[in-house]
Amino acid sequence: MIPTGFLDSRLKGFPTDHPALAIAEAGLQGWELLRGDLMLPMAVLKASALAHNLRWMADFCRERGLDLAPHGKTTMSPELWQRQIESGAWAISLATVFQASVAARHGVRRVLIPNQVLQWAELDALVNLQDEVPGWWVSFLVDSPQQVMQIEAWAQARQWTGRWPVLLEMGIPGQRTGCRDSGQALDLARRIHASHCLRLVGVECYEGPLASCDHDKDRAGVRELMDRVEAVARGVVAEQLCDLTEADGGALILSAGGSAIFDLVAERLLPDLGVPVRGVLRSGCYLTHDHSRYQRYLCCVGERLNLRETLRPAMEVLACVQSCPEPGLALLTMGKRDVGQDMGLPVPLWLADGRGGSPRTTPGHWHIDALNDQHAYLRFDPQAPGHEHPQVGQTVASGISHPCTTFDKWRWMPVVDDRYRVVAAITTWF
Repeated sequence: MIPTGFLDSRLKGFPTDHPALAIAEAGLQGWELLRGDLMLPMAVLKASALAHNLRWMADFCRERGLDLAPHGKTTMSPELWQRQIESGAWAISLATVFQASVAARHGVRRVLIPNQVLQWAELDALVNLQDEVPGWWVSFLVDSPQQVMQIEAWAQARQWTGRWPVLLEMGIPGQRTGCRDSGQALDLARRIHASHCLRLVGVECYEGPLASCDHDKDRAGVRELMDRVEAVARGVVAEQLCDLTEADGGALILSAGGSAIFDLVAERLLPDLGVPVRGVLRSGCYLTHDHSRYQRYLCCVGERLNLRETLRPAMEVLACVQSCPEPGLALLTMGKRDVGQDMGLPVPLWLADGRGGSPRTTPGHWHIDALNDQHAYLRFDPQAPGHEHPQVGQTVASGISHPCTTFDKWRWMPVVDDRYRVVAAITTWF
């Protein structure tokens, strides 16, 4: 197992004159972001929102009898994976064998890889991990006979006598991987069942591309997808094509779930098939949520479920006003190397004087319209009252859209309380 390790001045945002310290000691340094104790830009996680989101999703799954295998690729953070497991997660999902190896070596004992595994180097790595981490369980996806043949050729060449537990993937026409129709999927299930190195343990899909924030359209799309998933699962059960062991948990796995319309697939993950079924939701972005893309989607989830509150944004990126070179423009010390922009630009949230003063909400006319590598272009109304103009040296906090591509810009993040005092820290392993 890899030790959690230390923080030091090689990490962006860590004080360059501070000695290395164990991650567990980060909350004992007395650092305060509002006082300017850490260099900006700095991505932070809000402790109160993390705790709320962990409880919210755990309750959501428990009330529906589902298990959670959150997609750990969102954060790639062992400290956050551990918190998810402590909150009841059944497994952690990872997108690649490399990511799965990071999880295994940080103590995650059950991993789903909702992706195809077929490269010989990948399969060699999984065997090595099983030898290195006794009791480690991993399952991945299969969606074609060609993939099965690749794995069988590897097993024969390596004289490997085990059998990988796999999930059959159902896909969406025009989108990414997965069988396109039920007949194709059942033929593949039979092929897996006949393989000497694979065991079929369930059926999987990913509904994310269907999300549109149009309730009727989303319901119809998910209904069609999950009808196909259920039809294949019924065929698998009828033909006794699954081969479950005690390590698999003794139940047919049905798994789905991104972070946008997970409530709709959750309704269909425990069909009555006449055999035990484990419904596994794989949402990942729920933990930190965001201030834009997923906020819109969760508003729709709240409307469908008649909820007064759903998830809370937990991630912010703090930057300094570096320059105000012309009327209506300020440059922030935050750019593409610090914050994701693939699904929306950062959203200004609050400003403070950077010397210990309390934050206040940014004026409504402030917005960020572009990023360079190291700069954000903050636009504002030059005709607004002077106190609504950004000032050089101020701290500006921004919300983000799509947490995945902000996490991968940082190797550590402070966890802060609601007064932006550092109470803990996390690391990432991208």
